Amino acid sequence: MVSVDLLLTTNEWNSKVIVILSDSIDCDSSDPIVRKRSEEILKRDVSWAGHLQCSGYTMIKLRHGNNLNLARVMLQKIKGVILVQVPLYNAAVAQALWRRDLSEENVLDLNRQDAWQWWNRFRCAADFDIKLRVVLEFNEIEEPNLDIVHRWLGEPIEAVVIPSTMFTRDCQNNPSLSEAWQKILLHFLQLNVNIILATAAGANNANFKLHSDYLRNFRDVHKDAQRLQDSDDILKTQSSPLYGNFDCRAHEIFEKKSMKYEFYQNAIAAALIDRVSDQEIDDKLTVIMILGAGKGSLVQSALNAAEYTKRKVRVYIIEKTHNAIRTLAAMTEKFWSTKDVRLFSSDMLEGSPPEKADILVSELSGSFKDHELFLERLDYAQHFLKPDGISMPSQSISYVNPIMSFKLFNDVRQIVHKRNFAPDRQGDYHSHSETGLAAPSKGIYNIGIPQPLFTFLHPSRDAFIDSSLYKILNFSVKMDCVLTGVCGYLEITLYGDIVIRSVNSCTHTHCLPSWLHTYFPLTNPLEMKRGQIIEMHFWRRATKTKIWHEWCLASPFTTRIYKSANNSYSICCT
Repeated sequence: MVSVDLLLTTNEWNSKVIVILSDSIDCDSSDPIVRKRSEEILKRDVSWAGHLQCSGYTMIKLRHGNNLNLARVMLQKIKGVILVQVPLYNAAVAQALWRRDLSEENVLDLNRQDAWQWWNRFRCAADFDIKLRVVLEFNEIEEPNLDIVHRWLGEPIEAVVIPSTMFTRDCQNNPSLSEAWQKILLHFLQLNVNIILATAAGANNANFKLHSDYLRNFRDVHKDAQRLQDSDDILKTQSSPLYGNFDCRAHEIFEKKSMKYEFYQNAIAAALIDRVSDQEIDDKLTVIMILGAGKGSLVQSALNAAEYTKRKVRVYIIEKTHNAIRTLAAMTEKFWSTKDVRLFSSDMLEGSPPEKADILVSELSGSFKDHELFLERLDYAQHFLKPDGISMPSQSISYVNPIMSFKLFNDVRQIVHKRNFAPDRQGDYHSHSETGLAAPSKGIYNIGIPQPLFTFLHPSRDAFIDSSLYKILNFSVKMDCVLTGVCGYLEITLYGDIVIRSVNSCTHTHCLPSWLHTYFPLTNPLEMKRGQIIEMHFWRRATKTKIWHEWCLASPFTTRIYKSANNSYSICCT
């Protein structure tokens, strides 16, 4: 007889096989004999799994919330990724919650039996280990409400398990999921999770193929239209335009979607129509000034707007990046030679164009605006604008909200974990926890709806502008969860009712992948209970030399004050 470990190569065991541990063990049994025997079986199975694969996937199924001893044994032995299988929700609890005869104590006890609580208790005991992933098993009795689904989206979901018994037959006798479960599955497909089809032993192979074909086709048909590229699916330190020259790829990231420039084009067109009447088309010239043109998308938007409205324009380009100047010069010669386009190689803080602008256009705004020194540079650029001139954007509002996202939390931890020779790893993690990071918008549970933080008008007509601001926000916790950080977003009004919002799952403008949100991580995750109020304090601090943020929680826990001035996230003004 050939030993099973010889049937596949080591690489195949690691990449193509999931080792499933016995689900009949109970390492947390109240019976000491059962508990000890379960530990022995688990250690034996884990040892064999480690022999077959050194860095593969091992899956264990949770059947209740009492799993602390199980977590202890598992974490001591497993080498690779631990897949923890839990039901999407505890059907028995969901049904019992409809009863009116339950006391408050009964409800609290039921909440502790929530399937998410099983998982949360297990991973807390495992100290939020990076190698822990979730495998969600769909329940076939009834579908959960969206609050339950949304909370799971903030967890490190590796796969979903769909029992074959959940399928029904359509009018052509083909397998299908109900419409309600299709919508739930779509939420998880946005996270690019794997799908596991579960069927009983000895099931009809033909039915299995039909079910798997249906799921494969469903996944292909509903591919996320906003799926981020691989380079956008990781945390990034946010860039500042004040230092260095963006390379060609950086500019392509900022300009790779046309929808943002359609918004700008529409805003410029609306402003041109408002400033120049039909009777003045032939005589009145509008000066448009572009602050930071990159690869020329904003310039083309302005020229398109002029052509569409049949207004005469002169476009000034103020660009400081030397390499971008070469690109813009070539485009001016090749594409805009018949247009009134004038290029200035200068920083807006130093340049002095020969005339002032009727319309001042900038896209310095980003995911939270301050990482681009948005406010200070736009305020300084006001001397380019005529007294009755129009600024685009005309208003900017930053938003924040508390979130649970273990994908983002683990990404920060992995950055630190990879620095094997760091003399002070904890200090290094503190540095990252005080850094605003550009992050993808997926894998997030919004604990509260984003609330407005700071609002600025452009141009500001005030003689003195105090850009050091402070605000307190309160968020109500709807479900038990774990707070891992704060997200920052930006909403800018270009002109009139033309608004662009940074990417977030509550309200956003589609197809703006260069506007990832800003993630402010907490050093340690904090468990939140339903009904608690999160009191968040946020400061925007500014001096003559730099700008930074400070933030903390005051309730239900008081955290230290995070200060981005302590690390590279602070933005120098000179």
